[in-house]
Amino acid sequence: MTTANLLDFDLDGLAAFCEQLGEKRFRATQLFRWIHQRGASDFDQMSDLAKSLRQKLKGCAEVRALTVLTEHVSADGTIKWLFDVGDGNAVETVFIPEDDRGTLCVSSQAGCAVGCRFCSTGHQGFARNLKTSEILAQLWYAEHLLRRKFGRDERVISNVVMMGMGEPLQNYNALVPALRAMLDDHGYGLSRRRVTVSTSGVVPMMDRLALDCPVAMAVSLHAPTDELRSHLVPLNRKYPIAELLDACLRYLEHAPRDFITFEYCMLDGVNDQPEHARQLIEWVQRHRGTGVPCKFNLIPFNPFPASGLLRSSNAAVQAFAALLSAAGIVTTVRKTRGDDIDAACGQLAGDVRDRTNAATRMAQKRVIELKPVSSRAAALSTGA
Repeated sequence: MTTANLLDFDLDGLAAFCEQLGEKRFRATQLFRWIHQRGASDFDQMSDLAKSLRQKLKGCAEVRALTVLTEHVSADGTIKWLFDVGDGNAVETVFIPEDDRGTLCVSSQAGCAVGCRFCSTGHQGFARNLKTSEILAQLWYAEHLLRRKFGRDERVISNVVMMGMGEPLQNYNALVPALRAMLDDHGYGLSRRRVTVSTSGVVPMMDRLALDCPVAMAVSLHAPTDELRSHLVPLNRKYPIAELLDACLRYLEHAPRDFITFEYCMLDGVNDQPEHARQLIEWVQRHRGTGVPCKFNLIPFNPFPASGLLRSSNAAVQAFAALLSAAGIVTTVRKTRGDDIDAACGQLAGDVRDRTNAATRMAQKRVIELKPVSSRAAALSTGA
């Protein structure tokens, strides 16, 4: 019999698994609590489970975490882990502590197939989707390690952002059970407002998520015109801005928050001029006659050699933010955290198999050697 990794299941999936073993649903609930609330992986620790069930589980199941390759702790308390996901691939996970919350930035893929120009993960290419267990294992490991580290019994991680490596909505079937486990009161009990999925704009999957498991939504916008956005975010050629904003409006009908967060990476001379800000204002305030309720996160770009792009000056960022704010749009400039361990916004890269052509491999090698690398808004922490 194949050994099942119980981290692959949300509560309904675990109940179905237990039913196959001849067990009732309440046993699945007990098991789910042991795994996710208490961080147990040894069935012998699960004292309120019948011995007969524990013996069954030993023969066909396990709680299999990911192997930690490295851990780095920043001077500001940010922690970055590199997890081995096999076949030479690894993914990164970042914990960002703040006074009123603890945010975990989670990866959904090894690499990324979207290929955004400013994203080092995209430059490295795509290896594979993560399994539900590999997504959840990042939270499972971090939550229970941090409880031990800080000597706490209560939850340490209050916010989860799916903003690490990969495009979450291109790994939909693994993502949704992971989200459900995060939200389940028998699991991590996170609020839908405090779990955020970030997407580059996979419109059909945004519509599905709205119905299947609505959580907070962040959209990587990065440009105010289709021509520029298609250059920076190739997915825009399939789902242009108007279609994306339509999807945002549909999503808001089901979302736990009454706004969409737009992520906007500030690129010197590319998308940071006053006319770009005015074009954005026109889009979000006039689309379909009503506009799209939103807030903007302006993200400092961390340059890497293969991108050919530079970070906007602080003056340009502040002027851009002032224009959006003057139009009544809530706007924040993302504070850099963990940059001394390459865990700041846009500094996750990880190790993935090179899926790109030979002409770019040497450039990627230089990126790794020179270190300051960039991916899509990886270590973004959101408010309540």
